[in-house]
Amino acid sequence: MLYALIPLLPLAAFLVLGLGGSRIKDRAHLVAVPAVLLSLTLALTAFFEVASGSVISVPLYTWLTSGDLDIHIGLHIDRLTAVMLLLVTGVSSLVHIYTIGYMHGDSGYARFFSYIALFTFSMLMLVLADNLLQLFIFWEAVGLCSYLLIGHWYERASACAAATKAFLVNRVGDFGFMLGLLLVWYHFGSLNYLDIFPAIHEATDLTMNLLGPFGGVWDVSVFTLIALLLFTGAVGKSAQVPLHVWLPDAMEGPTPISALIHAATMVTAGVFMVARLAPIYNLSPTAMSVVAVTGAVTMLLGATIALTQTDIKRVVAYSTVSQLGYMIMACGLGAYASGMYHLLTHGAFKALLFLGCGSVIIALHHEQDMRHMGGLKDKLPITYWTFVVGSLALAGFPLTAGFFSKDDILVSAWSSGTLGQVLSILGLLTALLTAFYSFRLVFATFWGPSHVEPHHATHIQEPSRTMTTPLLILAVFSVLTGYLGIPSFLEPVFSTGQDTATQHGSDALMIMLAATAMGLLGIASAYYVYVLNPDLPERLATRWKVLYQASLNKWYVDELYDYLFVRPTLKTASELWKRVDVEVIDGAVNGIARAIAWGGWLLRLIQSGQTQHYALAMALGIVVLTAYLLL
Repeated sequence: MLYALIPLLPLAAFLVLGLGGSRIKDRAHLVAVPAVLLSLTLALTAFFEVASGSVISVPLYTWLTSGDLDIHIGLHIDRLTAVMLLLVTGVSSLVHIYTIGYMHGDSGYARFFSYIALFTFSMLMLVLADNLLQLFIFWEAVGLCSYLLIGHWYERASACAAATKAFLVNRVGDFGFMLGLLLVWYHFGSLNYLDIFPAIHEATDLTMNLLGPFGGVWDVSVFTLIALLLFTGAVGKSAQVPLHVWLPDAMEGPTPISALIHAATMVTAGVFMVARLAPIYNLSPTAMSVVAVTGAVTMLLGATIALTQTDIKRVVAYSTVSQLGYMIMACGLGAYASGMYHLLTHGAFKALLFLGCGSVIIALHHEQDMRHMGGLKDKLPITYWTFVVGSLALAGFPLTAGFFSKDDILVSAWSSGTLGQVLSILGLLTALLTAFYSFRLVFATFWGPSHVEPHHATHIQEPSRTMTTPLLILAVFSVLTGYLGIPSFLEPVFSTGQDTATQHGSDALMIMLAATAMGLLGIASAYYVYVLNPDLPERLATRWKVLYQASLNKWYVDELYDYLFVRPTLKTASELWKRVDVEVIDGAVNGIARAIAWGGWLLRLIQSGQTQHYALAMALGIVVLTAYLLL
């Protein structure tokens, strides 16, 4: 039961801050930070226990038992869970510390700490779940926390709009997720992992006739339906095409949340879910192909958009979209361990980049436009050098964490068949684009002449130690996590599945050299364009105006959704308001009111105070009653 404290400590911090935040105020970190650090300590203990070969199962609470229905809360810690626990508690601890400096003086200081504590609890319960229902409940809980944190500065209309957008887009994917859960329950009578996984190999031939209700015949594998429906939840949560549009707008929230939720933890929940349900996905080649292609399209699309963005956080946000595509693609090709490996390394260097962005933004008094930066490397030396380390890892520079994990995905993809080889080529192209936009960000922000507003230029200084210390720690992990042997550590989790990417073959060295060449070429190209020829970007944007504008406007996906869904929905709502609310409901209410008013007028005529009028009313009543009885 000791390991139950891993999620319960952040929950306790949330309750204390939620109930007493008005009195604790600017001392809120004294509650939240120790709680998450203790969770990290326990997560490390669980990791070493699981590494010895054991699996930890802790039943916590039985909510409902009725016949075969068993709804309970429990903890399941195997190697996959242990890795996620370290990522969530580790990044959350550093973000908590960073927040002390970043949010200092904010009117919602205690509220912010209570929200990130609640998010940490929800994410930990998600990865610790031993059944699909618990996973789904806390899947929704992290979505709620995301809404609250993105909209932390609720006085800003843009923050409220971004929070609402994230909430609604995720509900689209979660609807499919819920249908998948119902289908699992219908066919297996349970949502517990340990009940489902042993039973699926006895039901590989199960099919459903999707056109049966309409008199047609279209038999589809039950596992394909379950896998695709559950994957729609991952598409929303992990910002995959076509539900990727919420993640960049989520940058309206405070930067620590960008690092915690939208880089290292929440958005990786979809990847974790697919890896956790590997036994189901392995039984559906169709679903696996859909997952792989979706990841590859997202990977390439995110990279092309990041090339032209001018908001420092949005460049990193679209980079996150692209890197999540790598992870999803790896899972779709059966290389679950490789996908989780990149998830872990990405959590370190992407959290570093987001927190580095926050340091720049604070130093420039909340300026986020890269066109108003430049020349900062000497004024913000710690931020600059840690940012360079994070960018090198993102670009897959040799011997950094990103180099090992990204190459592992590409090699696994190449050796998984024809589809994998096609997608690995797209992965190499994306690696080139990733290196280019990563160092476009470095050179535009820290190199060249300063474009900082004059009234801000004289007050630029490195942020406090509570902000720089997490940067230094994450910079170290952006290198060291590549040497932890995560794929071999996780392989026993997936050994019972049909991992199609275990044999890398003799082409592995070729793919690794090609990926390294793409990364170096991207860095060199960014140096040539933004340092040696700083006027070249504007000339290229003018020459390739159509492509540039399309990338700058995110390929007009938001505009397309606005035309196809938002405007028709608003128009329909307006018509329903006019026809139903105003004409039917309000009309009925007003009609009743008028009838009562007329009735009152008639009563006033009768209640005149004169005896003859009352006698007349009684006589008329007797006549009407007699006529009714006779007829």
